[in-house]
Amino acid sequence: MLKAGITVFEINRPDRRTRRQRGKSDPIDAESAARAVLSGHVTAIPKDRTGIIEAIRVLRVARDGAVKSRTAALNQLKDIITTAPEQLRAGLRGLSLTQAARQGARLRPNLDDLADPTQATKAALRAIATRISDLDEEIGQASQHLAGLVAQPAPRTTALHGVSTQHAGQLLTTAGNNPEHLRSEAAFAALCAASPIPASSGKTNRHRLNRGGDRAANRALHLITVVRMRWHPETRAYVQRRTAEGLSKREILRCLKRYIAREIFHTIRADLQHLQHARTAP
Repeated sequence: MLKAGITVFEINRPDRRTRRQRGKSDPIDAESAARAVLSGHVTAIPKDRTGIIEAIRVLRVARDGAVKSRTAALNQLKDIITTAPEQLRAGLRGLSLTQAARQGARLRPNLDDLADPTQATKAALRAIATRISDLDEEIGQASQHLAGLVAQPAPRTTALHGVSTQHAGQLLTTAGNNPEHLRSEAAFAALCAASPIPASSGKTNRHRLNRGGDRAANRALHLITVVRMRWHPETRAYVQRRTAEGLSKREILRCLKRYIAREIFHTIRADLQHLQHARTAP
């Protein structure tokens, strides 16, 4: 529809009160969406899912799934080692889980005697270790693909201190492929759950963290903030100054995440606009 030149708006679901009063059906939802557009309350432009950002998103989905599966396999490996017979456990004691996985892949169980718990445990350890090795290879390949893709639309963003390929890929996915989708840096901060929410009462003037928004984008901002608090001189000086003013670490983190969201908004928008101009140039 966007390619055909039709204006499209993104409609949120009806509020719970309206749904309780009127029920739910396709005609009711269509009428509610039409009323929201005609009233002017809806101005959100949907993400464009036809460009390179969509390619980054689907590759990240595959990589994240492999990472979760690898974590689950490592946990299974740890559990089996804990309950393994002593002669097997002694050979794996003191090794990290990664080292234990390599050692487990070298085991040679007697498949004709799987009724023996020792041989069955060897077979299980070998199977899980092989799965971990395959997942390591899958994660490595996905990371290589993403490194090449993310560098194309976001050279300014990836050049920022503490912004890795995975962080930039997540924030690009959250922002979308079309720069007009990002109305303002405040909207982007709210989208990343980095906008402060007033929580003042009486003489107490304070804000709390936003618990909504895209939690994966918020996690990326959090990790960038942690890296900068440790290695970025300007951020370290800011933390010292705000700590001297009486702010807690949580409040300083909130302020830094809001600042980083503002900085990344401008770099992502510049990157996407440059990508859009390059795509439409003759």
